[in-house]
Parts: sequence; C-alpha cells; structure tokens
Amino acid sequence: MHAVIQPQGKSARVADFIAEQERKTLLRFLTCGSVDDGKSTLIGRLLYDTRLVFEDQLAALRNDSRKFGTTDDDFDFALLVDGLEAEREQGITIDVAYRFFSTPRRKFIVADTPGHAQYTRNMATGASTADLAVVLVDARQGVQTQTRRHSFIASLLSIRHIVLAVNKIDLVDFSQDVFERIVADYLGFAGDLGFAGIQAIPLSARFGDNVTARSPRLGWYQGPCLLEHLETVRIDDEAVARPFRFPVQYVNRPNLNFRGFAGTIASGSIAVGDSVVVARSGKQSRVKRIVTYDGDLPRASEGEAVTLVLEDEIDISRGNILVGTEARPEVADRFAAHIVWFGEEPMQPGRSYLLRTETDQTPVTISRIEHRTDVNTFARQAADRLDLNEVGLCHVQTVEAIAFDPYSANRVTGAFILIDRISNATIGAGMIDSALRQSTNVHLHAFDLDKQARAAQKFQKPVVLWFTGLSASGKSTIANRLEQRLHALGKHTYLLDGDNVRHGLNSDLGFSTEDRAENIRRVGEVARLMVDAGLIVLASFISPFQAERDRIRARLGEGEFIEIFVDTPLEDCIARDPKGLYARALKGEITCFTGIDSPYEIPASPELHLKTRGRDIDELVAEVEKYLAERGIVGSYGSDSWSI
Repeated sequence: MHAVIQPQGKSARVADFIAEQERKTLLRFLTCGSVDDGKSTLIGRLLYDTRLVFEDQLAALRNDSRKFGTTDDDFDFALLVDGLEAEREQGITIDVAYRFFSTPRRKFIVADTPGHAQYTRNMATGASTADLAVVLVDARQGVQTQTRRHSFIASLLSIRHIVLAVNKIDLVDFSQDVFERIVADYLGFAGDLGFAGIQAIPLSARFGDNVTARSPRLGWYQGPCLLEHLETVRIDDEAVARPFRFPVQYVNRPNLNFRGFAGTIASGSIAVGDSVVVARSGKQSRVKRIVTYDGDLPRASEGEAVTLVLEDEIDISRGNILVGTEARPEVADRFAAHIVWFGEEPMQPGRSYLLRTETDQTPVTISRIEHRTDVNTFARQAADRLDLNEVGLCHVQTVEAIAFDPYSANRVTGAFILIDRISNATIGAGMIDSALRQSTNVHLHAFDLDKQARAAQKFQKPVVLWFTGLSASGKSTIANRLEQRLHALGKHTYLLDGDNVRHGLNSDLGFSTEDRAENIRRVGEVARLMVDAGLIVLASFISPFQAERDRIRARLGEGEFIEIFVDTPLEDCIARDPKGLYARALKGEITCFTGIDSPYEIPASPELHLKTRGRDIDELVAEVEKYLAERGIVGSYGSDSWSI
C-alpha cells in the first residue's frame, strides 16, 4: 500500500513528528528541458517510489493511464502531475505543477515546468524560486535548443546547481557512449554559465532506473542516483548573512495605539533595537517590536512573516522597503536588466509598460537594448527588438525611482515583471544587473535665484500646459490661440510644438519607436528648464504613451504639469488630415502611425479634458482660460476678459 509516511508507533506524538519535519532542510527544485523529455514522468516516478501516492490516487492513475496514457498497460506517471485536461489530451505540460514530498533526510518542493517554447514564461516562473534545476535530455535526441534556453534562463535566475538527467537511457540500450557524448555536449556550452555544480545522471523515468535507487542495468555508472543526489546536495544558504531587506506588504493599523508594517523578510535578519531605514526616503528609526501571530520575537530572519513596530512615526506605505543602515540598496530610475520576453508582440524600445516588483508598481519604458543573447551560441547580438522567448540586456527607465539590489545578490529585491498596459498580461520577466549612473564628476549647482523668484517678477506661476491628442486633433491650434491670449495679458510664455522642435533640437531623431520616445524626453527636459526660468510653457505633442507624460510630470513640482487631453475622434482627425499623413499611413507608406497601427493611450486622469466635436476654437480656449484663472496661475477670469 502506498500512503504518506506517518510517525512510527502508536505512541509517537504529533508534536515530535512536526518538530522532526521542521529540522529537515528544504530543497526547491524544478524539472526543465525540451518537450517530451520526460519531466512529468520523472516527478511521478519520484512520488511513486518514495511511497507518497495514496491508493485512491493509484486507482485513478490506473484508469487515467488507460484513457490518456502513452505507456501501453503500464502506469503513465506523468498523469500524476499533468492535471489539466488539455495537458492529458495533448500529452504535454502547459502549466507549472508544484508538488511537495518528503524523505527521512530532506523536504522537497518540485516544480514541473513546460518544455514547449511558447510556455517559456512558465518555466521562468518555476525557476524563480528554485535552488536546483533538473535539466532532462532525451537520450535519443541529445541537447536541444530548449535545453540551452532553459539552462541559460536558469543561470540568469541565479540557480547554481544543475542535474543533467539523461532520460530514456533504456531506449538506447543503456549506452555509456551515448551518455558521455550528451554530457560532453552539455558541458561544452554550460561551462560558461556560472553553475556551481553539474551532476550528470543516466536514468529511465518510466522504469525507475537510477531514480530512487542505483540500477544494475547501468553498472558502468558509479555516481549517485537522482534521489540520493537531491538529498545530499549542499545548497549554500547565505540569506542570513546578506543585508536585511523587508518589503512592506501591508500597513497594519487596527487602532490608534498600534501601527505596524507587515511583510516577509526577503534576506538577512533583524532584532529588537536594530536601526532601520526606509530605502527610498532615507528616513530612519529603530525596531521597537517584532510581532507574530504566536507572540513577539526578539529576532527574525529570512523567510519569516512578521509585523515590525518602529519607535518613531515615519511615513511608510506598501511598496517601501525597510533595510539596514549599513548596507542600503540602490535607489534609481535607470538601470540595466536582463529581460526574458514573453509577449506575442515584440518588445521595442520606447514602448510603455508597467513594471511590478515584489510590492511596487510604476510605468516604465525600455530606453535601449544593449544586446540580445543567441541561445544556441550565447553570442551577444545587436538588436532593436526582442521577440517571443528571446533574452536581452536592456536599459530600463522608470517614472519613479525604485529601490533594488542586483538580482545576483537578492532574488526578491532584484526581480520584476513587465505588464502590458492594455491587456494586463505579463509580457516579460527581468533580473536587475545594476543602476545606470551619470558621471560622478557631474553635480547640480545651486543658484541664488530660483523659479519662484523668476516667476514673481513676471506676476505668474510657472507651469507646463501639456496638450496631448491624436495628430490633427487641434492641439497646436488651441495652444497657439491660448498663447496669443496670454501674451496680450502680459504673460511670459513659450510654445513648444512637435514639428518645430524637429527642425532644431531634435533634428537628429527619426521616427522609430526609440527616437520618438527620446523626442518626448528631450522636450520634457526643455519644458522643465523653462519652468525653472519662471515661464508658462505650452507644449503640443501627440505623446501617445501615459508613461512618457507621467515621467515629465514626475520631473516637475507639484501642480506644475497640467495635462490637457484634446479629445477629437479618429474619424474627425482623418477627415481633417491637413498634412496628408493619415492618407499615407492608411496606404502603408508610413508605419507606426499613432491611431492607425500604433496605439494612443488616453490620459487616465487629465487636468482638462477638451471634447472638440461640435465646438469652436474660442469655446475650447475659454475653457482652458477659466481653469488657469480659477487656480490662480494667471489671475482672475471674467465673462469677457481676464483681470490681473
């Protein structure tokens, strides 16, 4: 009878059994490799041979094997972990299946990941928490492209221990020559991936050879069986030695007398009385209490879920990271990261995405692809895009600075995912390498006059009026008329227009996605300098992505960026088409044209929403005038004119 192992003897106490389990070390590992290499079968065999399958599960497996199996009358052990109907019908793994099992020596959590290229994202998910990867290779097929891709991703995700499981060795007559040739092929490319150890094992997952016991049919192999290696491999756990990192997941405020910060310690340890710092703000305090469900603790370490109570009332919210005072993380809005691309649509520099970390989220663009890695040769190639399942080193620009560590130092604070802003689908996974800093010889110089002094001389408040909308929506027309009105009132203004800046400041830029993003970035910096000079800046740009507009807003002070959405329906813009651009775009003569084959992201919450259909220019300008006057930017607004 197969069943879960229970404590021996009727008098064994449950508490003793639980204590025994807690003393065991835990190994997280995954199976990966090419499709049909036997990953699910191997896990099923492990569960069966370690007597961790109940009798009712065996009965169900026997029936499922007759219906879905691929092993004639034998048990098809893959069905123990292939739970989805589609997986069983197609005989493949689609989703990541996690299984827990235990032996007298160790506890295990195993992730069975897909082999198909289209499910590489699922493999990366399973690898993100693993300590070891079992890379399966079909002895008949040898090393495949997915073998290389999965090994490379495992290396990027800081997995340092590999088991090269040469499976289906029975189908090549248990040949030592075949095994050694595959091992040599694998070591030939994996030697440069930085793995701490690679253990090669010949086995047959279907028949159990070298899975949980050494097989007499492989007498030429003198190494450990798979389970023996998994039970004894030493995974260096340096988490406690690493700096303290505590992502705040929840602010616990049940009453006026208690304010704690809940989360799971990502690395290091903390004790009552230790000093901590909020990573982004630099505010400092000391730990007053470490609260858990079972009572207060004097110290807590990596992996423990706790609530920290501090001595001082400082501003901390979800998304902040509490760290030690002596080893702080990087805080930056520009960094280099390796990205594994999952999206069906290619990743292109300049596109807007959402970046999500353990606790935080911010709009982001990829400013540059440093190189793409060829998964066959691992050569670095120049690239202007990343396609499905490709891996590249990219420069990332966030709207707001985030706190992080290099992924190699901390897998929690160094990882992120990219999310499509429209579909909300996960389209990429990133591992941060380092911050991108400007020269240490460049410093901001403080001047005696500031923008408030310069603006006061002009009797106005400095501000950017950012007109955004489709081409031919009327942005420039409205901005031009408004500037005339402001000038007549004695206001000091400047109008930045999309076409005009391309004749000078941005004449070196084309219309690629990356160049268009750089065009908006430069204009935003010019607008910021003009605000510093005390001017009212009118900027008329399509600026189709919310992240681009948000980045400019973040560079200005509170209330200094006024987003004005000029809302003209696409059909009206096409009908106007003063420059003939829509006609050319519809013929395919212009590509990546906003509104036709490139998206326009409608402002989420603009300060002004100008709906133009059925309204004339004077009505629209008057609406902007009223808004500015009511907020004291230019004076008071009357029925006929402004008064100063």
